[in-house]
Amino acid sequence: IGRATNRDSELASASPLAGQGFTIPGLNLDMVPIPAGSFMMGSETGEENEKPVHKVTLTKAFWMGKTEVTQAQWKTIMGDSPSGFKGGNLPVEQVSWDECLRFCLKLTEREQAAGRLPSVFAYTLPTEAQWEYACRAGTTGDITGGLDLFGWYEKNAGYATHTVGEKKANAFGLYDMHGNVSEWCADYWSDSYGHYTSPIVADPKGVVSGSHRVERGGNYGASAFDCRFSFRPGFKPDVHLDNLGFRLALSAAQ
Repeated sequence: IGRATNRDSELASASPLAGQGFTIPGLNLDMVPIPAGSFMMGSETGEENEKPVHKVTLTKAFWMGKTEVTQAQWKTIMGDSPSGFKGGNLPVEQVSWDECLRFCLKLTEREQAAGRLPSVFAYTLPTEAQWEYACRAGTTGDITGGLDLFGWYEKNAGYATHTVGEKKANAFGLYDMHGNVSEWCADYWSDSYGHYTSPIVADPKGVVSGSHRVERGGNYGASAFDCRFSFRPGFKPDVHLDNLGFRLALSAAQ
């Protein structure tokens, strides 16, 4: 037990938490290091469940997928091809929140069994706070400047998904954070959670229960308003939609 703990500690200290990105073997999926930090979450000009703007601190660095998970990457891990739009480099869609969690679990188990991932880490869906922090990438306001440069949405997408990574990356090096497909987050969603009350929050994870899960980012059929940093609708976790996919996060296991 002591040897395994020491090995995990050594691997963790040499991990992308020290500022190094990496590519998941066999998936061609790049993971981008996101530093710890603070930001102002929410919007005073958005919907009621985006208010009030409040300070959030993420106390630990983490990683985010450079792009949304693609159909080819999904098939490698899960063995099927559920998407409505077909193409290996298109984002996977028609995947429920529950199925995305199974993808994360299977990938974590595969990488740990191969000795490439310390047991102190796990692939997950990002928390809502991690997602907004990574999307903002140090920016304030409601949206990354020049939405047409950064995302596929109702005015430029032709009502279809597009190959991941074709638009401009944000300041953290992440693609398609606006548009293409909406992205599941880990948190439960509810109206009451939307009305933020604490002025300063560290590592928030949302409410402890609910019937819906948060999704973020807007999609190919969404308006610019729905592609904003803070826009936060929710869906039941078993829903399958052709405009809803996900992006990987990698964090220290809780």
